Amino acid sequence: MTDREPLPAQWVDVPAPGLGVMPAAVVQPPGAGPSPVVLLLHGTHGFAQQYVQLAQDLARGGLLAVAAGWFSGGSGAGSRFVTPIACPDAPPMPEVWSPEAMQIVETLIAAARALPGARPDRVALFGQSRGARASLHYILGGGDVRAAILNSGGYPSEVVDRVTQIKTPILLLHGTADSPADGGSEFTDVRRARAFESAARGAGRPVEAVYYEGGGHNGLFASPAQYEDELRRMADFLRCHLLA
Repeated sequence: MTDREPLPAQWVDVPAPGLGVMPAAVVQPPGAGPSPVVLLLHGTHGFAQQYVQLAQDLARGGLLAVAAGWFSGGSGAGSRFVTPIACPDAPPMPEVWSPEAMQIVETLIAAARALPGARPDRVALFGQSRGARASLHYILGGGDVRAAILNSGGYPSEVVDRVTQIKTPILLLHGTADSPADGGSEFTDVRRARAFESAARGAGRPVEAVYYEGGGHNGLFASPAQYEDELRRMADFLRCHLLA
């Protein structure tokens, strides 16, 4: 995706009691810590090298970045955009609103807070597709993070109806051509994303949104230009809410 020299990633295993063991790539930023933390949750296509690279690129901005294989396997049309990393011992793919999904997210956040060099009071979430929906459900349930980035998320009407519960600042990134053809669903249609943004703004919730004209569900990984623009916007957003 880029020609930047990658920062080293340290691999750790994070056990989720009763569910499985999740691999995670931990990338420390340059310089002395402690540093704010961003946890990356992959989409339905599964854990992949692209998430490790994204963690490496975000770490350059002063963040301790953690890319985690939060469920095993992967499927769907979006699989062709990523290079998979096997995590057979991770939990099975959960429904995004399920207690199991929330337990997994909470377990990973707790592990990230406890990492050497982490600032436990400054943690953010990034989610792609299914990971974005899990992140949104986590903050709707009162999850304790300072910011959330929702990339190609899904916005069913029951989520839109709950926007008044949002307190966490959100950066919404979405392609205007998101569709099932490249890994999306009826809930990731750009009209759903715009409806969510409109409802959130109308309720006075802290949301920023960027729409990529012609971008698909996996535009972050399919388009180098979109990747660079998203990376810049993510870094600015996280710097504002974690480093300020």
